[in-house]
Amino acid sequence: MAPPRDSARGVHATWLYTLSSIVFVLILLDGFLLLALAEAMADGADPETVALVVAVLLSVVVQVRYAWFLRVGRGGGLPATGWTVALLAPAGAAWVIGLVAPGGSLLGALPLWVAICLVAALLPKSARWALIVGGAALTACHPLLAGVIGRGVEAGAGPGAGVLLFYSALLPFMVLTSLWWWQIVVELDRHRRAAAELAVAQERLRFASDLHDIQGHHLQVISLKSELAERLLSIDPDAAREHVHETRLIAKQALEETRRLVAGYREVALDDELENAREVLAAAGARCELHVGDLPTDAATRTVLASVVREATTNILRHSEASHVRFALAAADGRVTLEIENDGVADPAPDPARDGATAEGAVTDAARRVPGSGLAGLRERLAAVGGRLDAGPVATGERFVLRATVPVAVGATAGVGE
Repeated sequence: MAPPRDSARGVHATWLYTLSSIVFVLILLDGFLLLALAEAMADGADPETVALVVAVLLSVVVQVRYAWFLRVGRGGGLPATGWTVALLAPAGAAWVIGLVAPGGSLLGALPLWVAICLVAALLPKSARWALIVGGAALTACHPLLAGVIGRGVEAGAGPGAGVLLFYSALLPFMVLTSLWWWQIVVELDRHRRAAAELAVAQERLRFASDLHDIQGHHLQVISLKSELAERLLSIDPDAAREHVHETRLIAKQALEETRRLVAGYREVALDDELENAREVLAAAGARCELHVGDLPTDAATRTVLASVVREATTNILRHSEASHVRFALAAADGRVTLEIENDGVADPAPDPARDGATAEGAVTDAARRVPGSGLAGLRERLAAVGGRLDAGPVATGERFVLRATVPVAVGATAGVGE
């Protein structure tokens, strides 16, 4: 998965859909409100009605901008105080003007109701519902106060009034359910990233275990040989010299095996790598399919293809957001082809220095500089056995395909089950 891409494509798109739905309802509701006010102005535009229309228009603009702050989710906390004041001020002015404007009874109260619903969504649960209940009571009292003043006209006439009241009553539930869904998406994305990080940690632990097996065994032998040579130095110099010589050879062997391990030249079981890829990708939330025929009998071919599987899996985890991955291994005309396809459209040329999920990520910076990491290193290794590596998005641009081809005979080794 993509590292720390907090505005990841899928999650960001979900937020845009959520924001768009909320803004659409706000504009629709305010549009009905303005149409009702325009109908009230049909017989003449008195100053109170004009002021009410201006206050409603200002409320619409601030409401649309304030909706962006809902990204923090339900109970996420209010933004800067100035934004909340800017939201409530024109809505409160509309509420007051609606008391005296002809045709403004109840209509003037709706902008404040909308503003209260937006603010309530960002408050803790107890304060949220207290504010919504208080806002509903304040809205319901508006026509009563307008009637007392004597200038208000009830908004019950006209076919649009019922639709307006219906949308207004459902507004808090629409906003809260939209934010509930958005929180679910954010939480799922957080768990998906955690699963990917655990998969990376598992791979690093596996490499660390291999490194420990090599270094631990050789260092133990070196320690024993050195101790024996030290004891024999004054008794039998020739035997001590022989032990020192063997110690040097063991140290050289340990160094070579470590380099082979870091560079990926140590023989890796291809079937184990395929199963491991399926497990870590499934843990990261991707559906993984394996279509594998007979495995090649040549050890060098199995090793290089296993390295391709490992590197491709790492790149999918670190540089894409794939939900479906397909591994296909087949042989034809004396060539083995491994094709790895995903719908995450990964970066075709990831920076090897950032491939921290591979085995190289568990060693020091000096070890990371060993040749053979990343897609460039894979191309070199495949070229060494007469193969080639092709990687890039397909024609539609929706899927990314990595294809490794190696000329080798295929034996009768059983493949990994689908």
